[in-house]
Amino acid sequence: MCKEHHHCPHHQAQECGHCHHEHGNARLPLRIGAAALLFAAAVSGLLPPAAGTALFVAAWFVAGADIVYAAGRNILRGKWLDENALMTIATLGAVFLGEYPEAAMVMILFQSGEYLQHKAVESSKRSIAELMDIRPDYACREENDTAVRRRPEEIAVGDVIIVKSGEKIPLDGLVTDGEATVDTSALTGESLPRRLVPGSEALSGFINTNGLLKIKVSKPFGESTAAKILELVEHADARKARTEKFITRFARFYTPAVVAAAILLALVPPLVVPGTAFAEWLQRALTFLVISCPCALVISVPLTFFAGIGGASRNGILIKGSNYLETLANCKTAVFDKTGTLTHACPRVAKIVPFNGKEETEMLRLAACLEEHFPHSMANAVVRAAKEQNLAHEEMHAQVEYLVAHGISSTVNGVRTIIGSQHFVFEDEGCRIPEGEQDKYNELSAAYSHLYLCVDGELAAVICIHDPLRREARDAVAALHACGIGKVVMMTGDNRQTAQAVAREVGVDAVYAEVLPEDKAAFIRSEKAAGRTVIMVGDGVNDSPALSEADAGVAISTGAAIAREIADITIASEDLFELVTLRRLSQALTARIHRNYRFIVGFNLSLILLGVAGLLPPTTSALLHNMSTLGISLKSMTDLGPELPSPTPAER
Repeated sequence: MCKEHHHCPHHQAQECGHCHHEHGNARLPLRIGAAALLFAAAVSGLLPPAAGTALFVAAWFVAGADIVYAAGRNILRGKWLDENALMTIATLGAVFLGEYPEAAMVMILFQSGEYLQHKAVESSKRSIAELMDIRPDYACREENDTAVRRRPEEIAVGDVIIVKSGEKIPLDGLVTDGEATVDTSALTGESLPRRLVPGSEALSGFINTNGLLKIKVSKPFGESTAAKILELVEHADARKARTEKFITRFARFYTPAVVAAAILLALVPPLVVPGTAFAEWLQRALTFLVISCPCALVISVPLTFFAGIGGASRNGILIKGSNYLETLANCKTAVFDKTGTLTHACPRVAKIVPFNGKEETEMLRLAACLEEHFPHSMANAVVRAAKEQNLAHEEMHAQVEYLVAHGISSTVNGVRTIIGSQHFVFEDEGCRIPEGEQDKYNELSAAYSHLYLCVDGELAAVICIHDPLRREARDAVAALHACGIGKVVMMTGDNRQTAQAVAREVGVDAVYAEVLPEDKAAFIRSEKAAGRTVIMVGDGVNDSPALSEADAGVAISTGAAIAREIADITIASEDLFELVTLRRLSQALTARIHRNYRFIVGFNLSLILLGVAGLLPPTTSALLHNMSTLGISLKSMTDLGPELPSPTPAER
């Protein structure tokens, strides 16, 4: 990671009310060590009692001065009770009772636990940062036929950069010259290399394994794929899941309740039970305070979510926040786009059916002339087919107008020319089928998707496009069903016949054809209104409203840039089975949180009962409490892989 980029690794722990101004301070372990030495000297028995007492107090102060300071500062700010206050009250009470060793030991153990937990969080953050080590250190800009090394931030859109063998591609762009094999694993998780040729999209974070590339930059560094991935990984925990928010609210109410209970525990028994010593019950109340700190519960939940985000990253899945992991675990409805999502993102022109005596090649040339202005998979298929036939054209049309999910219109040689869906050309634009060719139109195969080209209000050609299914689509849908997603829906702007044919092959529960972007969004709203958690999986501009409307929007990395921007989750590997992996990962995460919760509550309740009964002194209870907190924290940040549910038959 670039040394200029610094990010606070303690988002999670801040909600626990710990003192954090020292966590990043290298002096904290020195202070803990000094306090431990003072404590050891005090218990050695080599010093007079008064000197030993002074050393115990000194150890308490050296270890916990920042805790006492934070408690006082928070009280002045109106935050009357937090964990700092708990520890201050508990240890000062021990000092009041003359239990100086216990006061010093409790504070030393508490600070040691806090520091070790901090290091655990830091280690988790660092491991993910290393996993996503894709930030470029430099970019070589072509200047006067030479490559000049510059900072990536200095490169502007339109500049040409040179990437040699072994170098990272520093910015997004299009290859203008050269051919190379690139390693995409840092972004996609794919082990197979990818070939880049002139015209290919090159993404920052790819590594050039052989060859020399010239790339025309299409985005500034701050908007590049690598920069956005780094930003998302580093700040993913900013979007807290509902579970995290609950824990945060719980901690705010829990701490005052604990203090009130401790006061009652110290005062009531001596007043109502004859012969009961106040000092004894005050000690038990202090033990109760030490044990009752909710640190493990507050820290373990966000650490678990962070482990889930890291596990997803290792599978080429980028998640913008932990709340979306929770959404995946609770998902009941999955909505899929068809073209570019369930099917390949690279459809091909199968055939051209001309009307009214038009030439096939001329119609393809004209269609490509319009479609080259629109970066959609079907448009790309038309443009690619024209290039394969060497059908060059001149820009003789007027300004191109694009209507999302409808089509394209322009004026070519003074004649209105449009291309798009059946609905667009016949219903919206009122075009007609040439006289005597209705039968020819009726015989168009439903096995293909169709683009309708009309010239001067009359159908000129139908371009038949074949978009084969992703080989894993059917099995992935079956696996999602097996993972507990009860309703899988396909929604597409394609014609009904084609959509139904694809739906039967894929095995979805419902299919909606000839829909507009707002129709997809409206369906998702209706599902949410019915109480179902909904995810939307898409790749195109027309999917953007639905992606933003869903509880979690999932984009395919090869899709439109706006879809990736809006989506909450991006699958970089182009494998729909990663959705199944994500679902199983979220389920394992939820199960871990529940296990941690049951253990923490059970263990702490046992310690509280033993402490209140007088069977555990504060020192022992503090040791057990801090050890359990550390153990849960370390467990929470471990890889979720071994805990994933068993794979479905489709996955096997």
